[in-house]
Amino acid sequence: MKKIICVLAALAVFAGSLRADEGMWMLPLLKELNSDVMKQLGCRLTPEQIYSINNSSLKDAIVQFGGGCTGEIISSEGLLVTNHHCGYGSIQKLSSVEHDYLNDGYWAMSRSEELPCKGLTVTFLENMVDVTEIMDKAERKARKKFAGEEDVEAKVDKAVEEALEVVKKQLENDYPHCEVDLTPYYNMNVFYLLVTKTYKDIRFVGAPPSSIGKFGADTDNWMWPRHTGDFSMFRVYADKDNNPADYSPENVPLSPKNHLQISLKGIKEGDYTMIMGYPGRTTRFQTSPELEFQIEQNDIRIAARTVRQDVMLEQMLADAKVKIQYASKYSGSSNGWKKWQGMKLAFDKLDIIERAREEEAAFAEWVGKKSKRQEEYGKVLEDLSEGVRGFRKEMLSYTLATESVGRIELVGFAAMLKNEFGKNLKTGNDTLASLEAALEAISPLYDDYSQTVDRNEAKALLKFYRENASAEDYLQGLGEDFEQMDIDSYVDGIFENTVFSSREALGKAIAEKGVGVFDDQAANLSKSVYNIIYKYVGTIRSASSALANARQLYTKGLLQWKKGQAMYPDANFTMRLTYGTVRGYSPKDAVMYRYYTTLDGVMEKEDPDNWEFVVPAKLKQLWQDEDFGEYAMDNGKMPVAFLSNNDITGGNSGSPIMNADGQLIGLAFDGNWESMSSDVMFEPDLQRCINVDIRYVLFIVDKFGGARHLIDEMDIVK
Repeated sequence: MKKIICVLAALAVFAGSLRADEGMWMLPLLKELNSDVMKQLGCRLTPEQIYSINNSSLKDAIVQFGGGCTGEIISSEGLLVTNHHCGYGSIQKLSSVEHDYLNDGYWAMSRSEELPCKGLTVTFLENMVDVTEIMDKAERKARKKFAGEEDVEAKVDKAVEEALEVVKKQLENDYPHCEVDLTPYYNMNVFYLLVTKTYKDIRFVGAPPSSIGKFGADTDNWMWPRHTGDFSMFRVYADKDNNPADYSPENVPLSPKNHLQISLKGIKEGDYTMIMGYPGRTTRFQTSPELEFQIEQNDIRIAARTVRQDVMLEQMLADAKVKIQYASKYSGSSNGWKKWQGMKLAFDKLDIIERAREEEAAFAEWVGKKSKRQEEYGKVLEDLSEGVRGFRKEMLSYTLATESVGRIELVGFAAMLKNEFGKNLKTGNDTLASLEAALEAISPLYDDYSQTVDRNEAKALLKFYRENASAEDYLQGLGEDFEQMDIDSYVDGIFENTVFSSREALGKAIAEKGVGVFDDQAANLSKSVYNIIYKYVGTIRSASSALANARQLYTKGLLQWKKGQAMYPDANFTMRLTYGTVRGYSPKDAVMYRYYTTLDGVMEKEDPDNWEFVVPAKLKQLWQDEDFGEYAMDNGKMPVAFLSNNDITGGNSGSPIMNADGQLIGLAFDGNWESMSSDVMFEPDLQRCINVDIRYVLFIVDKFGGARHLIDEMDIVK
């Protein structure tokens, strides 16, 4: 909880020395740390125009979309654009075999045709308040007051919470309809209260078919050159007073504080770019033992997901209904699966772990030069290494179980029903009412469930687990020896007899048997799986806490050691800004990648026999006719995607990439294969952000989708 004394002032002096393309910067600190560099690169906006709590600024047009992506408001009537893969889950839930919006695309031609997305939210950032000093002062005062008494730590924590509560209450009064949450930065060394406003009535406006929005699918994922029209559109609705409200036909389109202008001026190499969004998680303060362990866990995840995805994909390609049901599940799984493979290759090629060791050695040398540093930081590297060793075995066992047998959907249904049942009992409901409420809570899971897929996955995953688990982690209590059992027969027996295979069967069993529903083979398998998982939770939780404390101290030491350098905190799903330029790259000797792709490349990749590279007939006709309207480049070509050296990670998907005037020029949607180690270490020569060109987005909306009314709604600069 200690304040980082004088760090801000020191960073501001030398901020210009950091590479302009690196960094996920905190918005309240732009003026002190970044404004000079941004101006030198070509930015024509002031920090106040980008982030302000008193006036409308760019941050008021940027939202966290669905909790895991970014979106931006592009009209005065709440129209929002994000990536196709960000809207994928919501589009999938709205789809059916009769109305397959994933496969066919969709465009609402009037407000009445905009489709409500149950459970989808968007969140606006209203304010950020640094409370580190308040917390530090309250802690010091409490330690002095309660020195020598019992339960000092509990009393100190309470005093800090009370000090925070005063500020929090004031913010809640100042910002009605908002939430106020404490968020740590720099690994628990700096703290902010974030004020956010969340809207719950979000409606699907339109998206291209997957043959455009997901063109290239798994093959092209994380790759350049890229030709994917990765975008979808939604609209934010509010009550008559412009406040958040649950879905109602009476709600009206949001009147936002700000929306982005859209530029059709185009781009050229070297142009200034900036991205605002919600990057999810980076680990750039981690040490070599932590990084080695990360790769070790990823190896397990990759292997387990390969097994599961092979089963899913086979069934999806064979059955149109299953393809819709499992589209989002498959996409979510395969994205991490491919990223982790690229990360391992990048770690080896770029010698990431050895470079981390070198930094640790230099840090240790700095620590050793002064006794005061030795006293504070002398053991921190050893503590980090020991922290990893302290739960390595348990964490690997936990990862194996959760990524394999823990992914069997029947196992999850039974576990979640039992968990919800227990929670409802505690509220005072009787047994039957608690079971019925639990069934209601898990019922949506059956909307996208196939017994055939789950049965085949269960067979494959149980076999995988038996081949890879140690004997002490074999499943117990299944009625037969796990090591010797015929897994195919065992799984068939479960699916032929379980009441958990459908919502209807489970509801009938609850009415007839009550808690007897848990006397079921699926529930028995679930209990066996979760006994393994829970066996390690306590050790993992304790070791993780110790590791977090050591990482907090190490980060504090790094900040002191690197005093005079502008340093940004790891990504943590809060709004950040990154700036850079439009730029190609060279992945290897004699190979140069141009900074943009065109529709010509889509046609060159076309393969009617491969679902990943099918080209819609209408798109092909528009290309042949060169019917690109006002969206073509000066050379007459239709741009699709472009590269920049902005520093992004997961969570930035859908983020606006803007020009020097803050006008929208594209949507960030991916990183490149050669820099899959970027969450750990920035690679300036290789790391690139892949963006869909806004001109391609508008071309698809207008010329392909026929939704010109949406174009007319936007604020376009030519």
